[in-house]
Amino acid sequence: YALLGSLTFHFFLCQVYCGSDCIKANAKSCGECIQAGPNCGWCKNFLQEGEPTSARCDDLAALKSKGCSPDEIENPRGKKGVLKNKEVTNRSKGTAEKLKPEDITQIQPQQLVLKLRTGEPQTFSLKFKRAEDYPIDLYYLMDLSYSMKDDLENVKSLGTALMREMEKITSDFRIGFGSFVEKTVMPYISTTPAKLRNPCTGDQNCTSPFSYKNVLNLTSEGKLFNELVGKQHISGNLDSPEGGFDAIMQVAVCGTQIGWRNVTRLLVFSTDAGFHFAGDGKLGGIVLPNDGRCHLENNMYTMSHYYDYPSIAHLVQKLSENNIQTIFAVTEEFQAVYKELKNLIPKSAVGTLSANSSNVIQLIIDAYNSLSSEVILENSKLPKGVTINYKSYCKNGVNGTGENGRKCSNISIGDEVKFEISVTANECPKKGQNETIKIKPLGFTEEVEINLQFICECQCQNEGIPNSPDCHQGNGTFECGACRCNEGRIGKECECSTDEVNSEDMDAYCRRENSTEICSNNGECVCGQCVCRKRENTNEVYSGRYCECDNFNCDRSNGLICGGNGNCKCRVCECFPNFTGSACDCSLDTSSCMASNGQICNGRGTCECGTCNCTDPKFQGPTCEMCQTCLGVCAAHKDCVQCRAFKKGEKKDTCSQDCMHFNMTLVESRDKLPQPGQPDPLSHCKEKDVDDCWFYFTYSINANNEAIVHVVETPECPTGPDIIPIVAGVVAGIVLIGLALLLIWKLLMIIHDRREFAKFEKEKMNAKWDTGENPIYKSAVTTVVNPKYEGK
Repeated sequence: YALLGSLTFHFFLCQVYCGSDCIKANAKSCGECIQAGPNCGWCKNFLQEGEPTSARCDDLAALKSKGCSPDEIENPRGKKGVLKNKEVTNRSKGTAEKLKPEDITQIQPQQLVLKLRTGEPQTFSLKFKRAEDYPIDLYYLMDLSYSMKDDLENVKSLGTALMREMEKITSDFRIGFGSFVEKTVMPYISTTPAKLRNPCTGDQNCTSPFSYKNVLNLTSEGKLFNELVGKQHISGNLDSPEGGFDAIMQVAVCGTQIGWRNVTRLLVFSTDAGFHFAGDGKLGGIVLPNDGRCHLENNMYTMSHYYDYPSIAHLVQKLSENNIQTIFAVTEEFQAVYKELKNLIPKSAVGTLSANSSNVIQLIIDAYNSLSSEVILENSKLPKGVTINYKSYCKNGVNGTGENGRKCSNISIGDEVKFEISVTANECPKKGQNETIKIKPLGFTEEVEINLQFICECQCQNEGIPNSPDCHQGNGTFECGACRCNEGRIGKECECSTDEVNSEDMDAYCRRENSTEICSNNGECVCGQCVCRKRENTNEVYSGRYCECDNFNCDRSNGLICGGNGNCKCRVCECFPNFTGSACDCSLDTSSCMASNGQICNGRGTCECGTCNCTDPKFQGPTCEMCQTCLGVCAAHKDCVQCRAFKKGEKKDTCSQDCMHFNMTLVESRDKLPQPGQPDPLSHCKEKDVDDCWFYFTYSINANNEAIVHVVETPECPTGPDIIPIVAGVVAGIVLIGLALLLIWKLLMIIHDRREFAKFEKEKMNAKWDTGENPIYKSAVTTVVNPKYEGK
């Protein structure tokens, strides 16, 4: 029964919600219905009384549940068809006869047709395989400003050397050469006559400055490349950035003059400087945007003074359109700049060019291997309302979705990868015309052409009867079981004129504001007015301007509408006196809330719907008179808990008579006691017994007014002090204090002695000794002078 009830409930939900998108579409015809969503069907023979024409459009399961036969349901599905499916080329280099480029197939299928129904994706698989010995065209575009003088010497022998290396990759290789400097106006070059003849200083012999020059069309003769490049001379300009973007644009769009074939196209851009781009031409008074067209006359770009430099986005568009893969061979100084440019240009690579271009061949080989090892799918502009989704299945089990689903990396020659592509139409074109989109790998000429056909009408439309009498005197075409009205007529049977209702959208008068439902899905719109549907139970009626009201969808209580205490009006209960609430289930009678003291809820709560809602958390009970947490609860039950749990206390002898009014449960510890948060009032108690031991218990009253006591089975009793540790601690303390005092005294004496010794040493150094003669000393020598002696 539970399972059956669950299934019934889910079926009901599906009836309400699954077909909602189909119903909301308010479809007036089968074509409008199938465009509402992939799960919407149109019933040709089903329409209950009072239902609008749009009720024919619903979810398939809902239509069947309403009684529509599966044979009468229009539900066209999309499909796909392959028109051209040539197998990818399988051959080995040197072991098979040489094929023309147009005979080599790397992508499969080549042409499809998809029939799309709105919201239903169509998915197909696309296979890509890199063919061996695939032809390559390489155009070398070189900066010939003065700073590239030593580079030109190394490029002069590039043709034959590169031919030898490329023979390892393909037997069909062609090479071309072009050069660029700068726009031939100030301030990019000096326009004085002497500088126009020779822009270099000193005795350097330089050629006149130019914007872009096609020196050699693509050719398979490497010696001719060497010969013509050997005749080139360096030129010069004033500013550091160069006009390389002008040259790239001309190389991309001048396919006939350059000689590009529908094969792998490589453009090697060699420079040691930065670049000018859109807007920089204003410095020279050039304001016209680049037109993206070929302007080569006698292999010279003639409009550099007239058109501005192209923008990066413009270059990306033209390089992609012409399937050209770009290799930027630049010096170390400008690596960062060109790496940022590479991120903006799909299928491009950056290599570090040595100071004199001596490594250019290895650079080209490495860049080509890098570019050719990655396949990136791109599609042409999609029609309005069409989306596309990619999923890739690459080598080694690597899969990608979203933007990563467009590409595969690390692909070697002969490897095969697959893509799963889903195309979805989210709406039909206004005229339902077919559209064509193309998908191709970036840098390759091959593509998949997809013809999109949109399913916008049902098959039964072809069986329609124009000017049918079923459509109010021939005012419409009877098709798919309903009338499609002629211009100027509206209504279920085209019975109304747009002049009468003054609106082409008659149903707008039957929809509430911001709603898509006609007559709230409870009636039919007849000439701009709702006619509400009748129910089997005649007591149940829809009403209102939009049939939005009824008298049977109000809130219920005890299985009764409005609880039997009110009337249902427009889905809202109007309650009888003394009743309120959404289902009139709330009584305003306060007699059940009256406390014993005559106060409503004991003055500690509010009476809501005949029940007390206690506002004071201490008080509980039907009239807020019970206070289990008030002071005295623990003391009042202390003796009874003590005698029943521990068989002691004042009531030990009368326990069975006085203390059996509660249910008691013993628990192991305080953690096992009931905790706050339970619905019953709860008191936590801590009391002392006759032995001065603490015991813990809780006291609560359940919904049946029964007292419940939980007691910790083991009291916490105080223990006497341990004498031995105390004595040992005191003795140890005295000894430690004595040792500390001795150490302090010894330290003080040492400090005092050192100070006295230092004082003695200082006084000793400052002592002054008298060096005079001793007054007691008498010399042993006596000198006598003869007074008569005159020195003669």
